[in-house]
Amino acid sequence: MNPALGIVALVVTVAVVAGAARRFGWSPPLLLIGAGVIASYTPGVPEVRIDPQLILIGLLPPLLYAAAIRTSLVDVRANRQAILLLSVGLVAFTTLVVGLVTWLVVPAATLAAGFALGAVVAPPDAVAATTIARRAAMPRRLVTILEGESLLNDATALVALNTAIAAITSVVTVQQVAGDFLLAAAGGLLTGLLAAFLLAKIRKRLTDPVLDTTLSFVAPYVAFLPAQAIHASGVLAVVVTGLVLGHKAHRLQTAASRLAENTNWSTVQFLLENVVFILIGLQLRSMLDGVREAGTSSRLAALSCAAVLVAVIGVRVLWMAGVHLVFLLGTRKMREKAWSWHISAVVSWAGMRGVVTLAAALLLPEQTPGKPLLQLIAFTVVAGTLLIHGLTLPRLVRTLDLRGPDAAEDALQAASLLHNASLAGLARLDEVRTSEDPEPVIDQLRDRAGRRSNIAWERLGRSQRELEPPSAVYRRLRIEMLDAEREEILRARDAGTVDDEVLRGALAAVDLEESMLDRIEDAEPRPGDELTTPEGLAEDCDHLDKAPRVIAPQTPGQCQECLREGTSWVHLRLCLTCGQVGCCDSSERKHATAHFHDTDHPVMRSVEPGEAWRWCYVDELLG
Repeated sequence: MNPALGIVALVVTVAVVAGAARRFGWSPPLLLIGAGVIASYTPGVPEVRIDPQLILIGLLPPLLYAAAIRTSLVDVRANRQAILLLSVGLVAFTTLVVGLVTWLVVPAATLAAGFALGAVVAPPDAVAATTIARRAAMPRRLVTILEGESLLNDATALVALNTAIAAITSVVTVQQVAGDFLLAAAGGLLTGLLAAFLLAKIRKRLTDPVLDTTLSFVAPYVAFLPAQAIHASGVLAVVVTGLVLGHKAHRLQTAASRLAENTNWSTVQFLLENVVFILIGLQLRSMLDGVREAGTSSRLAALSCAAVLVAVIGVRVLWMAGVHLVFLLGTRKMREKAWSWHISAVVSWAGMRGVVTLAAALLLPEQTPGKPLLQLIAFTVVAGTLLIHGLTLPRLVRTLDLRGPDAAEDALQAASLLHNASLAGLARLDEVRTSEDPEPVIDQLRDRAGRRSNIAWERLGRSQRELEPPSAVYRRLRIEMLDAEREEILRARDAGTVDDEVLRGALAAVDLEESMLDRIEDAEPRPGDELTTPEGLAEDCDHLDKAPRVIAPQTPGQCQECLREGTSWVHLRLCLTCGQVGCCDSSERKHATAHFHDTDHPVMRSVEPGEAWRWCYVDELLG
């Protein structure tokens, strides 16, 4: 097959299979592995032999970097204890237990070879964990822990693998193992911080999105290659660099650079992570051929694969049960940090393996006893965990009734945040404006700040099916206007009366404005439940503490001032001091806010269907 044709076929297959998986809510990793297995047995498809260095150096650094820049450093720091217990403690425990099981069930394997396989199958995969965890609608803290584990555990596993490979060909000591781990951890951490520091210095001076994106593409290798050169953990260096640069992106990059980087890395990540799963499937045929050529019976191969798969799944469950018990029986501080058994159960069942396991299996040296069977076992663990965990984890989350992110609570939090941000912007406007600044321009700026804040509040309340809010009306009509403007520009292009460069600039201006139009989407609260301020977001002030939760409205379901003036309202607010019902700030007359300014009654609450959140006008707080 022509290499170029093979690459095109691979990319098209990835797009079709991954697109179908997203469309129907299936597991993309499973479907892609299945597509790879089918392709490996399809006549005319050449055998694909993967160089493990291609994955470990060519694919793994950008994949880890793409995941790291989207991971919250604040959340990782807040959950560092749980992440370290999984990414270091569990990986070491898995390596030990699976190594012993392999040594017992695979006659050809030495103890060192068993530990090598244990290190190979120990780390869950970052891509699979994120994909399935988000599809299962887990609580955000759980997703953060699983992402943090899968980002950091590769370093532990690869250090353990290098030690086991060394033990296959020579003798290693406990001191050597401890020294290798310390060098990998400390060297990887310091290299990652140094790389992030240097890249941040350069990035501060780049304003061109193209140059900034180019720097971003080489960033994982700026961290990975120096760390590998000093025998530290390149994986850890990449993760640290990505976490730091992602955390500081809004201070280092321009808005255009951040948008470009996000779009480009999303595309790269989509292609690389999905190509990897197809490549995993393509290896099955060659692995089976290798086992047959080694003279291993089908019965022994099946039993060995099943035994190690059960051990890999069981050891994670055992570790989580042990950690849960230790915390429950520990000190008072440990008991306060202990997870519920629901959370422990979900974490114990989220051990999907992937790209690192495949690459590490291919790294086993030729002199490894039982190498073909060990590689087949590693493939079975990848496919088996993706199949078992991937298909059952969402159901387990639903059965245990673990609540995932709530769209209505997110919308309420966003509305409060954007409201305060708009107030900060208006305060800065008052500081920097001069007497020479035209008043109409100042009014436009104030209107824009208020409109963005109002759009966030408009996500709450009645859906657009019942009432189209002002921002939705504006967007609908402005899109019609932009379509007409675009058609006029294209007519000029077809007539050949305007230079092409001028046309492209005009079209870019129209496209840019259309992309910036605020889209408002309904945030429906949970059925049968009233939307209140979420715990952790609610803030206390004297006004909120003294205000009641509800009071009898003077005009239920109506703004009395709008009725008097003959105007209409969008959403309704209830004064918790006197019971007057007024319209929100998205409404034409803003009677609720006007009532506060007239009376100094500090607290209102929403009286939209399904809502019970309160707002203090004085302190600008949700409560």
